[in-house]
Amino acid sequence: MHTHATSSRAHWARVFIALAVVAASVWLSFTKPPRLGLDLRGGTQIVLETRDSSRAEAGPEATERTLEVLRRRVDALGVTEPTITSSGERRIIVELPGVQDPRQAAEVLGRTAQLTFHPVTGAGESAREDTGGDTAEEKKEKEERKEKDERTLTDEDGQPLRIGPAGLSGALVEGADAGFDAQTGGGWYVTVDLRGAGKEKWRELTAEAACAPPGDPARRVAIVLDDEVISSPQVDPSVRCDGGIAGGSTRITGDFGAEDAKELALLISGGALPVPVETVEQRTVGPTLGAAAIDASARAAVIGILATSLFILAVYRFFGGLAAIALVSYGLISYAALLLLGATLTLPGLAGFVLAIGMAVDANVLVFERAREEYAARRGRSLRSALTSGYRNAFSAIADSNITTLLAAVLLFFLASGPVRGFGVTLSIGVLASMVSALVVARALTESAAGRRALRRRPGLSGIAGGGRLRRRLEGRGPGLMRHRRRWLAGSAVVLVLAVSGILVRGLDFGVEFTGGRLVEYATERPVDAEEARRAVSDAGFPRAVVQASGDGGISVRSEDLGDEDVLRVRDALAETGGGAEQLRDELIGPSLGDELRRNALIALGVALAAQLVYLAVRFRWIFGAATVAAMAHDVLILVGVFAWLGKPVDGVFLAALLTVIGYSVNDSVVVFDRVRELWARHRGTPFAEVAGRAVVQTVPRTVNTGMGALFILVALAVLGGDSLTDFAVALLVGLTVGMFSSVLTAVPIAVELAGRSGATAPPARKRSGPPRPRDRAAAVRPEAGDNGARV
Repeated sequence: MHTHATSSRAHWARVFIALAVVAASVWLSFTKPPRLGLDLRGGTQIVLETRDSSRAEAGPEATERTLEVLRRRVDALGVTEPTITSSGERRIIVELPGVQDPRQAAEVLGRTAQLTFHPVTGAGESAREDTGGDTAEEKKEKEERKEKDERTLTDEDGQPLRIGPAGLSGALVEGADAGFDAQTGGGWYVTVDLRGAGKEKWRELTAEAACAPPGDPARRVAIVLDDEVISSPQVDPSVRCDGGIAGGSTRITGDFGAEDAKELALLISGGALPVPVETVEQRTVGPTLGAAAIDASARAAVIGILATSLFILAVYRFFGGLAAIALVSYGLISYAALLLLGATLTLPGLAGFVLAIGMAVDANVLVFERAREEYAARRGRSLRSALTSGYRNAFSAIADSNITTLLAAVLLFFLASGPVRGFGVTLSIGVLASMVSALVVARALTESAAGRRALRRRPGLSGIAGGGRLRRRLEGRGPGLMRHRRRWLAGSAVVLVLAVSGILVRGLDFGVEFTGGRLVEYATERPVDAEEARRAVSDAGFPRAVVQASGDGGISVRSEDLGDEDVLRVRDALAETGGGAEQLRDELIGPSLGDELRRNALIALGVALAAQLVYLAVRFRWIFGAATVAAMAHDVLILVGVFAWLGKPVDGVFLAALLTVIGYSVNDSVVVFDRVRELWARHRGTPFAEVAGRAVVQTVPRTVNTGMGALFILVALAVLGGDSLTDFAVALLVGLTVGMFSSVLTAVPIAVELAGRSGATAPPARKRSGPPRPRDRAAAVRPEAGDNGARV
């Protein structure tokens, strides 16, 4: 009675928690808008990196001051809801929603705007200074100029001008405004207001210049922006020597147009950057592309959920229907978690959100399969007690499999960059939400239903009262399944060799993220084939550019040396060929960042392998860990090889898919080896090969059913997700399919071989409550003739 009361209290506690979590998720979903990334709402992201200069050294302090200057400049641009954040010690990420032409924004943000005011010491002689035939007097004169810190620059009229050291810096500028002189017809000008000590420095500078006679270059003051003289006005004749211009205000005149004057005023009023900055990454996405991606992903999610729900309903009947309801709650919970954390939803992140729907089925499948075993082993026990045992016995496999997937997701977040990091966030949230959905919501629903009279009278409707067709077909083959393990390994080796040969024959097409360069995507009015597009781009002056066409009007052009003007030329060439062209996407990756991303990708893969191996070594025996990592490497190499044969790009999105495949591969192997460990401890006198074969038979239904749930989602993404998600879905389809087979036909045979060669012994049996199950006694059969599996 005491145990029953405790179980009842725990059940109602789960019901209360499930209702509270779902209610909170619904409330958040309707009251808090999502935070969309620029690749979904359209706009430009620019990543700037600070550089050392002769005046200052780049570092955390200089980056922070640079960020403040950039924030003032962005505010002056008038962009709605801009985001400016620092990343590391030297990088600054600027997001400009709605900005589709990044050229002006990049120019305004990236210019150092080192504004200085200099006295003019005389006319320059640049044409003679570099001849190499200077006389002794000229050399002496040049040495004296260096000691005085004098240099020669070209003024606004193209004439050489010799200037002295700066008498005033842009740091003392209060503000600047552009204006138009309509009275005198002088055109556009910029008024500069000075503050603090700048007023007195300006007076001293103009007073010194006023001492030179009119017409003498020394009567001018040179205003220099980024080592370029933008204006060198003469001090008005009315200004007396040693008097200077008081008031702290001056007007910059020159050959300005309206845009030039406004841009200069913006740069000056924003302040001078303390150190130079360089654009190392730039991404621009059109609003139509982002809207199309959201619609396509939403359709894929709806269809995927419906297909997955129908599948688990067909396999697990009534309990499968309740799991489908929990699947909907998973969607609400994970979406609400994204809103609560304020996470930015990117395009790969959206794919991860949809993909995790398939993963959410996994825990339910594990529980239902264990509950089927419990019910079959003890015909007299109730549905509810079988279900409770199923949840208890499946918890270890659920925890281990989800932790391995979380490891891959966390690595994506810390080692990836750009939108791919969003995938790591949503995948992590999806994994945690799936556990809440299965272990709290689905359990509350199924346990409540299991006690109903209608199901007690007709247990077959529950979905756990039968063993399942696939399990029944495999039961007879189970004990001898691993007798042919070397055939399975030979088959895996053949597939591996075929895939890896693609890397050697075709090579890998590294995306712009790993090579550096620029990738621009266009949509033409009419479909243009790849060869026609290549000719157009080549005729535009870029014969070495990589051009790919999707066949429905989408064309991507990738090159290491595409400038802003080059992008316009390519667009015009494609517009002429395709009856018009619209720029959808523009990505610029600097060579240094490309090297870094490529290095980080390799580090991510290495850390993923090491982290999985360490975790498996702690949770399992070394033979299981080694077999799992070997199967995982097998899956990774096959996926990379398939992409090489298909000629698809290896980029950041592929990296996200690859690390997800690693998580999936380990997930499947962990479930199998968790059952192997359990059976091996229980049947210590049975050869290990036979134990492994029985474990495979008992876990294959879970592997197939979970895989089918994910396959429905991935097929929907591949067909409906649009070009942006097709490669991602294809990579996961290949990896998931290979992983389903390798966890059974590669990992387990390797473990059997390792166990036989090392003479591994069975682990100690775990204590079980209650009498032994009939299946336990029946499973301890004699070894088959010719089986050389490890024996205790």
